[in-house]
Amino acid sequence: MSLLAARGLVCHFGGLRAVDGVDFDLGAGEIHALIGPNGAGKTTLVGLLCGRLAAQGGRVTLGGRDITRLPAHRRARAGIAYTFQITSVFARLAVFDNVALAVQSRGAADLGAEVMAVLGRVGLAERAGEPAGTLSYGHQRLLEVAMGLALAPRVLILDEPTQGLATGEIQGFKALVRGLVPATAVLLIEHNMEVVMDLAARITVLEAGRVLATGTPAAIRANRAVQAAYLGG
Repeated sequence: MSLLAARGLVCHFGGLRAVDGVDFDLGAGEIHALIGPNGAGKTTLVGLLCGRLAAQGGRVTLGGRDITRLPAHRRARAGIAYTFQITSVFARLAVFDNVALAVQSRGAADLGAEVMAVLGRVGLAERAGEPAGTLSYGHQRLLEVAMGLALAPRVLILDEPTQGLATGEIQGFKALVRGLVPATAVLLIEHNMEVVMDLAARITVLEAGRVLATGTPAAIRANRAVQAAYLGG
């Protein structure tokens, strides 16, 4: 059974069907990538999965439980963490305090130790005392990942996480994501196809609000419709 599943999801804005009858499955302990051209509906689909947008049709389940009508904060408590495409750190707070807010929200026993452990996983432990707003854009992205991890999620949704990262930082990021499974399932929305092909066990391709294809990296790379729509083949 899928850990996170969608069936027949619909979301439209006026006459535009941004998500048009989408079925989606994320398995437990899976790294699953979501790709597609700009305007394909990726961010809208993610908003429907994490509760930031209300579905106008279809349903979403987490571990078999229907969460379609749950708001975002209740889905977060149920185990879905989402990092935004645009950084949403608290710029004036210290790096430590940004993560502490997330750890505190789930009533952790040893706040300081858990915060430092999470910062260590993303390579920011030495910057714990610095204001978050002084970090480079790439490091702010990593801080946001740390804030997601601090919630101890069952599902971590990463929206363009490598944007702004240097080549060496991307290698570290890939190692970080691999280390999350099987305890955490990861849904990755990413334009860097090298990262996608290297990390994902399965890939779903969206086009015009619909699923164009789902399969292994090899199958997606060989798919002629995907090549024409997105990969430039």
